[in-house]
Amino acid sequence: MFKDNLVQLRKLQQMTQEDIADKLGVTRQSVAKWEAGESIPDLDKCKQLAEIFGVSLDDLANYESEENMGIGVPPKGKHIFGMVTVGDKGQIVIPAKARKLFKISSGDRLVVLGDESQGIAIMKADNFLQMANMISKL
Repeated sequence: MFKDNLVQLRKLQQMTQEDIADKLGVTRQSVAKWEAGESIPDLDKCKQLAEIFGVSLDDLANYESEENMGIGVPPKGKHIFGMVTVGDKGQIVIPAKARKLFKISSGDRLVVLGDESQGIAIMKADNFLQMANMISKL
């Protein structure tokens, strides 16, 4: 997990092992060992790596792309909850992990927003109304 995520993120940022080593104050050989799975950096270095790549420390260490449709580590604060199937009447089931993270419970009202070029977004009605009220006061 960690070693694969490190390689993927480094290449995505078009960085070399030397670039990472310079930013962390370690040798290129240390980075090579991390990527080969021969060793793991200490917690402070892991936190710095997560900051460099703009991902959460948890995702850097634990994210598994195979469990997420083969997609690499998402940016910090972005999530992939999996796919849902639209039912005959247009209903979808929001994955449990998403409901827990966003504190969505049975009976909550949601607003469905759409942008023809970017897609659909869903948010809690209360949050949407608060945001709309703030905008209308400007």
